[in-house]
Amino acid sequence: MASFRNGSPALEEILNKLQSMVIVTDIDHHLYEIGSIHYNVQVFASNANFAYISIWMPLIFTQVMDPYKSLDCSLQDIMSRLSDTIEVIETPKEGYVLTLRLNVDRFQQQSKEDCKNIIKAISSLQTIILSSQLKAILWNIGSQDTSNELLKPIKIVYHPREPFFITKMPQQLSVTVPMRFKDNSDVILATSFFQELMDVGNSWAHDKTPRCTWSPIPPPNLRGEHFEHLITNGGFVTFDIFSKHLKGEKADMVVWILLKFNEYVKYHVKQCTRAFIQRKMRQRMGIMCEVIQNARIRREASANGMQTCELKANCQCGKKLKKISRPVALRNNFKVLTNQIKLFRSRIKIKGLHKIKRHWFGVPKFTSFGKYKKFT
Repeated sequence: MASFRNGSPALEEILNKLQSMVIVTDIDHHLYEIGSIHYNVQVFASNANFAYISIWMPLIFTQVMDPYKSLDCSLQDIMSRLSDTIEVIETPKEGYVLTLRLNVDRFQQQSKEDCKNIIKAISSLQTIILSSQLKAILWNIGSQDTSNELLKPIKIVYHPREPFFITKMPQQLSVTVPMRFKDNSDVILATSFFQELMDVGNSWAHDKTPRCTWSPIPPPNLRGEHFEHLITNGGFVTFDIFSKHLKGEKADMVVWILLKFNEYVKYHVKQCTRAFIQRKMRQRMGIMCEVIQNARIRREASANGMQTCELKANCQCGKKLKKISRPVALRNNFKVLTNQIKLFRSRIKIKGLHKIKRHWFGVPKFTSFGKYKKFT
């Protein structure tokens, strides 16, 4: 995982072990970190009272005459506070820019809080070196008189494959960071992140911070640069830095953000954003599964309810049928009984009698002698 602290976590871990370690053999640790930073921690069993910590890092700008001259004040400040435990060797180890000698006996005799401060001071030296270099470069470029003309961009190489450029403008410094990503999905997430960063960074609530812009194409100040530096799939992020941003503690913060910006964006895209999306997807999947589960439970409950309702309805219908069929049967029986009674009370029927009744009691038929004529 990427580290954005001022110190080196790996170096802090080794120094913490050294605090309570009984040295019986030679110790030789080599640590490599992002930005081509190299640490070497050595302890010799023949002289276990001292540990040697050497630091190497590349020059972020090769045209500086004495890039480590600005370290004197910072190192003197640190050494004045820790002079009884740490000292700087005038001639560093070959291949390194700085070598410290740590008194192990005094280091192990310190209190827990003092040991913590010593470890923090040693691990933050790489931050001091890098920040001092970039701060000196920004001050030198900012002090130049451009006469309302643009100077050629200066390439700063903190990571060999991820350089960024500083351009002197009439009223400001323009820092352009090319962004490159391996996966297409990272490009999509980073584009959304840059657009949100512009909206937030340029709002009135953050008007004191450096202005941030993003463009998918190279900005005008990078015209004339090598083509390999302009080939990106994540676009170009530009920060506008004014003189007020290079004073006091703001300068340290701005310098460290510029050095760690590329690394931070990639960490944000790879770890934070993807983890956030995956967490949201898991939450939505859980909600969806819960909805489906509730729907199935309700469906089963409704099916069971319908069955019970049908059973109740059948029972009620059976009861109704029983209630209805009984009077119908009584009514039918009553009809049969009344018909029988009528048969007993009716007159005796004689066959052929209706013919005699029709003959004797029939209505006579009259014939008309006159004829009617139809008038037309």
